[in-house]
Amino acid sequence: MDQYLPILGLLIVGILFAAVSFIASALLAPKKKPSAAKRAPYECGIVPEIEPPQRFPVRFYLVAMIFIIFDIEIVFMYPFAVVFKELGNFGLVEVVLFSVVVFVSLLFLVSSGALTWGPVKRLTRGVPSRTSESTIARITADPAPDRAA
Repeated sequence: MDQYLPILGLLIVGILFAAVSFIASALLAPKKKPSAAKRAPYECGIVPEIEPPQRFPVRFYLVAMIFIIFDIEIVFMYPFAVVFKELGNFGLVEVVLFSVVVFVSLLFLVSSGALTWGPVKRLTRGVPSRTSESTIARITADPAPDRAA
């Protein structure tokens, strides 16, 4: 039972910290709702005249997550490099498998447009192949006003 005493003490300290944090937040928080001036966006002292045209693109967060994933992969590569000879072929196969999974996920993200920063490109319906019937139908449906009959 003596072995679990430090864990119990840590649990009690954690609960006390959470309780004191909630009580302090309730006591120290402002009691009234903020004014319109406090809720207004503030950017370098300039009052915005128009609303932003769109929300911040989600692609930024996707790139940040991709960076974190590759950062974690590099963190896992260092211990492997240190004990490479002790792991032998098993370690090599595991690291190659791990790298392939991460690389395939990168390919999926690139193919789905996660790294495309320009405007969203939508597929539009193309013009059908040009035949004599389609050309005649187009000319007879919309004659040009400057063309004499």
